[in-house]
Amino acid sequence: MRPPPPEGIMLSSTALQGLISSRGSRDRFVVFAFAAAELLLEADLHGRITFAEGAFRARFGRPAQDFLGQPVTSLIAPSDRPAFATALGLLLEQGRLRPAAIKLADDAATAFSVAGLRLGDGEAKLALTFAPLPRELRSGPLPGGPGLASTAEELLRSGEPGGPVGFLELKSPSGRFVPGGEVNREIQVELNKQAGQGAVATELAAGRYGILPGQTPFDLPALTSAIAEILKDRGVNDVSVGAMAVGLEAQGLSQVQATRALRFALSAFARGGNDALEKAGFAGGLAGFLDSASERAAVLRRSIAERRFRMAFQPIVSIADREPHHYEGLIRPLQADDTAMSHPGEFVALAEAVGLTEELDWAVVSAVCEAAGAAGGTRVACNLSGLSLQSPKFREDMKTLLENTPGMAERLVVEITETAEIEQEDEAVRMIELLREHKIPVCLDDFGAGAAAFRYLRAFKVDYVKVDGIYVANALQSERDRGFIAAMVDLARTVGAQVVAERIETEEEAALMLELGVRYGQGYLFGKPKMELAVRKAGQTWQGEK
Repeated sequence: MRPPPPEGIMLSSTALQGLISSRGSRDRFVVFAFAAAELLLEADLHGRITFAEGAFRARFGRPAQDFLGQPVTSLIAPSDRPAFATALGLLLEQGRLRPAAIKLADDAATAFSVAGLRLGDGEAKLALTFAPLPRELRSGPLPGGPGLASTAEELLRSGEPGGPVGFLELKSPSGRFVPGGEVNREIQVELNKQAGQGAVATELAAGRYGILPGQTPFDLPALTSAIAEILKDRGVNDVSVGAMAVGLEAQGLSQVQATRALRFALSAFARGGNDALEKAGFAGGLAGFLDSASERAAVLRRSIAERRFRMAFQPIVSIADREPHHYEGLIRPLQADDTAMSHPGEFVALAEAVGLTEELDWAVVSAVCEAAGAAGGTRVACNLSGLSLQSPKFREDMKTLLENTPGMAERLVVEITETAEIEQEDEAVRMIELLREHKIPVCLDDFGAGAAAFRYLRAFKVDYVKVDGIYVANALQSERDRGFIAAMVDLARTVGAQVVAERIETEEEAALMLELGVRYGQGYLFGKPKMELAVRKAGQTWQGEK
């Protein structure tokens, strides 16, 4: 027989009676439904706690009233905050959050179930219940690179970045060392153990790991020694473990600049390890990178102006019959000299960090329009950042392009990225309206990566949503992620949008996406990006610039 819960774990009968008497009869069923909860919350539509009751002191060592005014995400373990932001977005739009597994930000990172309802119409609010799980539910693999990046960016936006991000790299005399499956699993377990409570530790690339600190600073030398010991015990010789810490302090930088500098750091490390971080100036932290970026920015500006890049094209297909629906244009920079970026992620991230986003977006839009026009009307998608979307000048330039280029409705799709950075929503809506006037389909990219995209789904009246690939990658192993995808599909259908799932690499993933109601897919299973774009007229191909 299970022992009774410790005192203070469940809502007391006195607390329940007070809740019931303080509410109208319309809301009383909510209290009864949540009576078995350990934590009961109400929050406003911005996710700030307005009411708290339950075992807060037992879980967090602080009374419930201390959490009033705090974001609900403060109760969630950092590694699960990106997923919880998605859950809140679904709750806001659908009015209900089915039970989903998360971990609390308590000392034990306890597995809990969270569920919720949206109450009221005018002064609407969110009612959330947290209850302990009888066992640890499978909720997908350890957080991947996007999870670490999203969590770190949220810290930067909060103005409380905390300690530095740690980077660990395995190197052999011949170059990067890629550990085998069992060794790699041992390393990841050790990283999570040594990094401490609330930390996010993940593999950013083969043999390269990132650690975001949690409630207490981690000991980077100790981590290095522990991993070296694992390699030694496994008989892996002549492999060194290199470490570097990049501070998140960003005095003099805007939040946008800081988050973009961080993206560049993660991309540079994944590709080139600690040497790439050193070369980019990250030994001096995020601010040090931007201080040293002026020379690269000048080269990058010339590269954009002179079109020192090519476009590669990856198909988006109907999953059922594998017929191409349209293609996405992906930038592939050309190496100009030692200071230019040859990797797409670094090229784009540097443009973002040094304020060249609009220039790069316009160069890509122009190249995609030329490609689609030369390919006999094959439809091609170009990526448009949140900053360009809300720029009046960019909108006027786009209007001129569309008015002077007949037939673009059959050639172009616009994918909106970086919705979290859209501050001038009215200006963004004007751009969407311009595109719709010219019958250009609009796709909301990275759907589910945070709560903002759910709001924009209705505000922007889009034609497609592209489910963030992290959910697709985890869906076969994660009941929670499958539920999120199914909910996103239902939500998209309510506004008349079709769903695209990215990063589909296996037949099992494709079959699951179809089962969940996803119509279109993108990924290596259907085709890798190619420099040639298929055309509608027989015998013609279009190639990117040489």
